[in-house]
Amino acid sequence: MAETLGPELPLDLSGWGSRRRALEEALRTAIRGGRLVAGARLPSSRDLAAQLGLSRGTVTQAYEQLVAEGWLTARQGSGTRVAEGTAESRVAEGTAEAVALRASPRHDLRPGRPDAYAFPRQAWARAMRHVLREAPTEVFGFGDPRGRIELRTALASYLGRTRGVRIDPANLIVCSGYTQALGLLAEVFAELGVRTAGMEDPATDDHVRLLAGRLRVADIPVDCAGLRVDALRASGAEVAVCTPAHQFPLGMSMAPERRSELLAWADDSLGWIVEDDYDGEFRYDRHPIAALQSRRPSRIVYVGSTSKTIGPAVRLGWIACPPLLLEPLTEAKRRARETHPLDQLALTRMIDVGDYDHHLRTVRRGYRRRRDTLVAAVRSGLPGARVRGIDAGLHAVLELPSGLTEQAALEALRAASVDTHSLGRYARGDRHPPSLVVGYATPPAHAYPAALDALIRGLG
Repeated sequence: MAETLGPELPLDLSGWGSRRRALEEALRTAIRGGRLVAGARLPSSRDLAAQLGLSRGTVTQAYEQLVAEGWLTARQGSGTRVAEGTAESRVAEGTAEAVALRASPRHDLRPGRPDAYAFPRQAWARAMRHVLREAPTEVFGFGDPRGRIELRTALASYLGRTRGVRIDPANLIVCSGYTQALGLLAEVFAELGVRTAGMEDPATDDHVRLLAGRLRVADIPVDCAGLRVDALRASGAEVAVCTPAHQFPLGMSMAPERRSELLAWADDSLGWIVEDDYDGEFRYDRHPIAALQSRRPSRIVYVGSTSKTIGPAVRLGWIACPPLLLEPLTEAKRRARETHPLDQLALTRMIDVGDYDHHLRTVRRGYRRRRDTLVAAVRSGLPGARVRGIDAGLHAVLELPSGLTEQAALEALRAASVDTHSLGRYARGDRHPPSLVVGYATPPAHAYPAALDALIRGLG
């Protein structure tokens, strides 16, 4: 049974400025020190105010702040509780749990992951309640393999407004994330007789392996302007898979002249371009660049997902496909795993009422602050290092100080209980200086400063 905070756990409210800040810090200290374990239920704001001689409003505001930081959770009917993962020190020494905690790095700075604490619980719950109340009965049966027309219509409008995508809802296919989309495309291209796909080097290793299961993969190098089209032409590839908005993991946007070269390649060779709009929603220092698809809808397959914007728990993605690919892609999707129709309608609702835009504005501000904090920390604590690829996205490339190898850096960080990735993990060639790919979105807000400190200390 979860314990409740009571008189046996006094809180020291001295020395922290205002009474509200003192209460917030006292609760953080109790959680850090293990006096409050994960799942512990705190008293109501009224009861705690009476215990400590504070106003109820002061306690309510302190609770709300700690919920926002990820220290606490608050749910209707369950009260306010200590969040999971915040009280590791209470695990008894020698237990299996303690061994697991020691084996698992404390600070998660892996790239490609959003902050799970930022999941829009309330907006998603409102949308799902509306869907369950209003959805037609047909939603609970088999439907169009392309996905719900409500979501396809909402996405066509949204993508046109925010990314410049030109697509009819009839040519949109809803899928279960980017990985399923890429698998469907590999299957269809193989059926159409495509033999070789050109893929950026470096790129996500899982995606390279997925594509290689159906097609020969040609490694196409990337320079400061993006994918090298001269190498793509020389490879004989019939499909180019690329990330024009924000190359993963190097972080640059494809230069305008390189975009024109890529379109010319598609026109000359009748090749297909798969545009992975990686982190297209997360640009910080300038306005988002329109999707490449808007310039050649007949040859470009545009793919996006909610894995970063909402979270990987919501397995939703979309394929804006040229008319020539619509029928085979629809048939491939019919044979694949169905994409949950209730989730589709919930996302539709969030888009329609403005909750999706509001959520994106909120998390974008938070991720930008994290990026700026990372850059400042490296500048002051690692003068020999350089941060690159920071105009957009949820990660940065940390070019290591001279003489430090990627393997040595990873070993040092492992000793500091920091988990991150090397650039070499994603590169099939050896054309880049030793670097790490640091994800600054993964830790919850309350754990980010400590993770950053451990990163700097580990490499310093």
